Amino acid sequence: MGKVAIIMGSDSDWPVLSPGYEVLKEFGVETEVLVASAHRTPEIVHKFVQSAKENNFDVIIAAAGAAAHLPGVIAAYTTLPIIGVPISGSALKGMDALLSIVQMPSGIPVGTMAIDGGKNSALYALSILALKDDSLAEKLILFRENQAKQVFEKNQSLQHKLK
Repeated sequence: MGKVAIIMGSDSDWPVLSPGYEVLKEFGVETEVLVASAHRTPEIVHKFVQSAKENNFDVIIAAAGAAAHLPGVIAAYTTLPIIGVPISGSALKGMDALLSIVQMPSGIPVGTMAIDGGKNSALYALSILALKDDSLAEKLILFRENQAKQVFEKNQSLQHKLK
């Protein structure tokens, strides 16, 4: 099974990312979490990302708010898939972070989630890992089937109340 890194620019980003971390753990994926800033601790970011492949990471989730340079800086240092999560903590409610992450220059891609999309970032990482892991792919199929079942049950409950 693959290995995922979650890197955030500030520990205040953790409430957004923790649901994704829980999903990764639920699926049995080894996950490391790091607080490192593209601006305040660039050498830590650089060192971690430069050794990510040799440390067997397959995907990196990177979250940041405001200028949100962290996902792009990480993508500049590696060819591993980078999933950017814009955080809503600024006066612009995450729009600045979203635009910063999604507008990467040609040749340095970052897959970008919705603002505060921590859980979906983990599910997307799982989809990437599942390309080479049939048991993980099966777990994802069951996860989605369970989601559909929950929607069906909620609809049934609502229809019952309307009668």
